[in-house]
Amino acid sequence: MTNSMTSSMGKKALWLAPLSAAMLLLAGCNNSSAPAESAEADTASDAPLNIKIATESSYKPFSYTDADGKLIGYEIELVDALCAQMKAECEVISQDWDGLIPGLNAQKFDAIIAGMSITSERKEVVDFSEPYFHTGIILIGKKGDDISVADLNNQPIAAQRSTVSSQYLQDEHTEADIKLYDTQDNAYLDLTSGRVRAMMSDKVTGNDWLKTDAGKDYEVKGQEISTEEDAMGIAFRKGDPLVAKFNTALAELKDNGTYDQITGSYFGTSSTAAAQKAVATIDSVEEAPADAMAAEEK
Repeated sequence: MTNSMTSSMGKKALWLAPLSAAMLLLAGCNNSSAPAESAEADTASDAPLNIKIATESSYKPFSYTDADGKLIGYEIELVDALCAQMKAECEVISQDWDGLIPGLNAQKFDAIIAGMSITSERKEVVDFSEPYFHTGIILIGKKGDDISVADLNNQPIAAQRSTVSSQYLQDEHTEADIKLYDTQDNAYLDLTSGRVRAMMSDKVTGNDWLKTDAGKDYEVKGQEISTEEDAMGIAFRKGDPLVAKFNTALAELKDNGTYDQITGSYFGTSSTAAAQKAVATIDSVEEAPADAMAAEEK
């Protein structure tokens, strides 16, 4: 090896030494900062969730306002319990029905609880929680009127826009003169004023209205109509991890009895699922042969 090569290598070694030391120092800094970053992340994950939830406040008894303008109803109590279970800080706001899903996807709020049925069309644009309620639809008309679900041709029939009720009319009664409204309340107004002959409504909200002074001269026409899309769920943006959090909280409320307590206070049964199962059992017994019934009684 020549002296010049030795000199060159010596210079490189002298130049690399501080660089190596600097790299080691940087590596040490990076290693020491990792636990701090992890701790910060853990702290953030332990912080209360802040969730804004939208509802539509003319859907009694699910969600409506009292005389002071405060949001009340079954869904309001349920969402309060869900948020308490998750230790989340939640704000519930009222929105127009037609603006609920567009507002959710525009990130104006984080979830929707508004008597919203889990339909195949909606599932294309939002994700839903597990169902928290099941219902059907009914036809409401004036007492003494012989109108029926079997014959709605050319009849002016009201329904709230973009609901299972309106979709049922549009799918099954294309010859009816369907009148769509932004709220249930406006549909009721046209029913009582005579501008429509009957109204297709959610079973629970319709029966609740029939108990009021405004609905005293009206009744359910025929039997409840059951559809494949009568389960209500909480809506979220596609892929939102809040779905899993709400599902866990809902399951916990069912396990600890809170769900049954809230549901029972509004609908007179400890569980809507149990009530529906009972109805299904009664229907199956009524349709069963006599010998099968006798065997069941044993």
